[in-house]
Amino acid sequence: MTKKTTTVRLPEELATTVEVVARGRGISVNTLVVDALTAEVERVRHDEEFMGKLREITERDKEILDRLAQ
Repeated sequence: MTKKTTTVRLPEELATTVEVVARGRGISVNTLVVDALTAEVERVRHDEEFMGKLREITERDKEILDRLAQ
C-alpha cells in the first residue's frame, strides 16, 4: 500500500496524551492515529445522515464540474 505523509498539528496536551496512550498500548503514535482515523471512517460509513449529506455534496460538485467541462 502506498503511503502519504500528512502533518497534523495537535494541541500540546492532546499530543502528550496521545503519546502516553500509544506507549501504554505498546504501539507508535502513528499506529494509534491511523487506528483512530480508520475507526472514525468506519463509523461515518454506517451513519445514514452523514452519507446522505456526502451524496448531496458529491452531486453538487459533479454538477459544477460538468458545467465547467462544457
